[in-house]
Amino acid sequence: MRVRIAALAIGLVFGITLCWSGMSSPDVIRGALLFQQSYLFLFFAAAVGTAALGLALLRRRERRALLIDTPLVWTRDSPARRHIIGSVLFGIGWGVADACPIATQIGQGIGWSVFTLVGTVAGVYIFLRRSLPETEPAVDVKPRANPAITAAGG
Repeated sequence: MRVRIAALAIGLVFGITLCWSGMSSPDVIRGALLFQQSYLFLFFAAAVGTAALGLALLRRRERRALLIDTPLVWTRDSPARRHIIGSVLFGIGWGVADACPIATQIGQGIGWSVFTLVGTVAGVYIFLRRSLPETEPAVDVKPRANPAITAAGG
C-alpha cells in the first residue's frame, strides 16, 4: 500500500508540474511542432539532462529502488528498428492529436482530449486482443537463413 501511495503522490506531482509548466497546453505543443517556440524542446533537454545526471549518480552508488528496496538492474540496448518505427508513430500521433499528456488535458477540462483518450484505449485493447506472444523483453526478429540458399552456397 505504501508503494501505491508513493506512486500516486509522484504521479500527482508530475502531473501538476506538467500543467504548471504549460507542457499540456495545446498552444505550447502546437508552437513547438510548428517550430515557432523553443520552450518545449528546452524543457525536454532539461529533463534529459536531469535524467542523465541521475543515472550517472546511480551508477556510482549501490543501486537500490527507494520504495521497494530491491536492486536496480538495467542493460544498455542499441536502438533497433522497432524503436525508430515506434517513435515515428508516436510523433505523428502526437502531432495529429495535439495532445500530450492526455490525462493532464482531461484534468484541465480540455474536452476534445477525451477523443484521444478513447482512441488510445481502443488501440491498446485491439493490440491486446491480437493475442500475440508477450514481447517483453522485446527483441527484433532476425531473418532465418534459407537452408536451400545456404546449401547452394548463396
